[in-house]
Amino acid sequence: MPFDLGDTARLTATCTDAGGTATNATAATLTIGLPDGTTVTPAVTNPPATAGQYSYDYVTTQAGRHSVRWVFTTPACAYTDVLDVRDAVPPLLFSLAAAKKKLDIPATSTADDDELREFVEATTRCVEFFTGPVVPRTVTEVTSGGTERMLLHTTPVLSVTSITGVEPWQLEIPVSAVDVDTDTGVLRRSDWLVFWPGPYRVVYLAGRRAVSANISLAGKLILQHLWRTNYGASRGLAGIGGGEDFSVTEQIPGLGYAIPNRALQLLQADRDIGGIA
Repeated sequence: MPFDLGDTARLTATCTDAGGTATNATAATLTIGLPDGTTVTPAVTNPPATAGQYSYDYVTTQAGRHSVRWVFTTPACAYTDVLDVRDAVPPLLFSLAAAKKKLDIPATSTADDDELREFVEATTRCVEFFTGPVVPRTVTEVTSGGTERMLLHTTPVLSVTSITGVEPWQLEIPVSAVDVDTDTGVLRRSDWLVFWPGPYRVVYLAGRRAVSANISLAGKLILQHLWRTNYGASRGLAGIGGGEDFSVTEQIPGLGYAIPNRALQLLQADRDIGGIA
């Protein structure tokens, strides 16, 4: 499961000899590959009393996928792993408390919190596949000028932050001179001019100011449906709720097994036919 940005990730590895017996090495090297392409190699010394057991507490500083590579000498041994770090503010359709309430998990029960937060993130992604972005986020997109209008691909658009030329000879277009159709993402000049030729980098805010009840409920139904897979053959537990279309063996035509019909029906009023999120 992903770590939160700023969390301490305990990285562990076991050094074994050719026969598979845990053994202390004469040297141990830990290399952590960061999402920006750089690496760090913290010193790893003084393994604990248990033979061959090594660990390092790494404080995460970047969001994204990290590679973890342990290399031991005498005996020769290596181990590779990965860890994921969430963005500082990941898109979440609803809170952990709301998720627990929907699943009838007591607020005082925290054993599944980390896994449940990952389910909420996945649910948000599922919903936004159909509706476009719900949780506001900044989008940077390059689009072409030379016409009376530009089309932004991520909708709904809440506001445009800046429009700057990619080429050095292009002039920045003031946001005050642009009108945006928030539903379609169409930008038009409001000063009777056209967008000058060339590629432009547009920075804008996409999403919704408020989450409508049908979107929120659809998300909770998807969460409920996905959470039932944790229970295997007992996924029909009454405490989790749901009806026949919650069976994870029943597919929605044209889709997969992750989205129950009732959730899809709730999203129809806000569905982005293009499926761009």
